[in-house]
Amino acid sequence: MLDSLFDDVKRMNKRQFIYQVLSFGMIVSSALMIWKGLMVVTGSESPIVVVLSGSMEPAFHRGDLLFLTNYPEEPVRVGEIVVFKVEGRDIPIVHRVLKLHEKSNGTVKFLTKGDNNSVDDRGLYAQGQLWLTKKDVVGRARGFLPYVGMVTIYMNEYPKFKFAVLACLAIYVLVHRE
Repeated sequence: MLDSLFDDVKRMNKRQFIYQVLSFGMIVSSALMIWKGLMVVTGSESPIVVVLSGSMEPAFHRGDLLFLTNYPEEPVRVGEIVVFKVEGRDIPIVHRVLKLHEKSNGTVKFLTKGDNNSVDDRGLYAQGQLWLTKKDVVGRARGFLPYVGMVTIYMNEYPKFKFAVLACLAIYVLVHRE
């Protein structure tokens, strides 16, 4: 089978091959444009995230795909599910707002906790940080698709699987002539 794929590529003239490579580039650039457009529309630096742990069960399970918004004029509310980043950690965390601390000058701080966790998130925050602020929030959960993000989890946990999927996509784009 692999030999026939290489034979197809070998039979292409230079113009066909360049056309296929450009088609692949168009697909990649279109995906990036859609992502940037979603960022503008939702106000979130990451409009779609995957739940990576079971800390929010039963509300969300590992592999659920969350759709986020992050409009600055919306106040943070107790019970709301937020996605936040902590200084020193690369991966955002999906948890529920547990407590709200509002000051008379208008500043708002809040505490989060995973639904399936026994304690609040102060142990996850940066050293010396007791509360989150609005600048820590990446977005707020507005909808989800169950288990759709498992592909992303498998690709991160099994790098060989990721390379196999990418190689199959690349071969498909190069060989598919329409």
